Amino acid sequence: MTEKWPNIETRYRIKALLHEEKSEFQHLQLVDTHEFGKMLILDGLVQTTEGDEFIYHEMMTHIPMMAHPEPKSVLIIGGGDGGVLREVLKHPSVRKAVMVEIDSRVVEFSKKHLPSINNGAFEDPRSELIFDDGAKYVGKTDEHYDVVIVDSSDPIGPAEILFSREFYENIRRVLNPAGIMVRQTGSLQLQPDEQKMTYQRLKDVFHFVSFYVFAVPTYVGGFFSSVFCSDTVDPLKTSYEQLLEKSRAISLSTHYYHSGIHTAAFQVPIYLKGVVK
Repeated sequence: MTEKWPNIETRYRIKALLHEEKSEFQHLQLVDTHEFGKMLILDGLVQTTEGDEFIYHEMMTHIPMMAHPEPKSVLIIGGGDGGVLREVLKHPSVRKAVMVEIDSRVVEFSKKHLPSINNGAFEDPRSELIFDDGAKYVGKTDEHYDVVIVDSSDPIGPAEILFSREFYENIRRVLNPAGIMVRQTGSLQLQPDEQKMTYQRLKDVFHFVSFYVFAVPTYVGGFFSSVFCSDTVDPLKTSYEQLLEKSRAISLSTHYYHSGIHTAAFQVPIYLKGVVK
């Protein structure tokens, strides 16, 4: 299996192609790899694998959830594999976790072929699954949330609208006081325009806009970035001691995330700081 970028190709030796189909929105493939177990591929790009999914899902989830004083309501845009939902439900304060996914086949596909990633999260009574366009949902809903996590693919095809200023303004509207939004913003090396575009659109919407970074082996290009946004919570002032105390209080169980990783993730490289102007 080969993932192709304009100037780079990443090749994975696979054991078998397990499933392939074309949904209404995208091309889905599931392959069994030697190094990372089962791998979900959408439109030719690796989305998640059994071997390293926990890094992405934990960092997308626990950074905002731990920074919020008491997250009770959470909105997930995208996230059809259920990994972010699984991590959200580890927080005992959560009363409602709504996931809005445009492609029902990704959820059905993941339930059947990647059950270890969602780990029963879709059946949790706190979960609500809505099949809709995430941008349309935040534009029309009267619900409000403490945390919004945008777990979308890159800004092409059906996900393009999830990078628009109108979308971010609608997210701000549905956030409660002390609310937090995070979204993935791509590879530092291969998608620098994505970080720049995202920052330019967010800086006039939210008071605090801060990138954080982490590395996922199967995401091409080294460091991967996400952005943290809030009107009231400054992630750079969330202390290691506060995070450690909260983590112990809720007995948070993770494989990658911990309090030190949380604070260190916001110490981004100089060249990424250059985007924030």
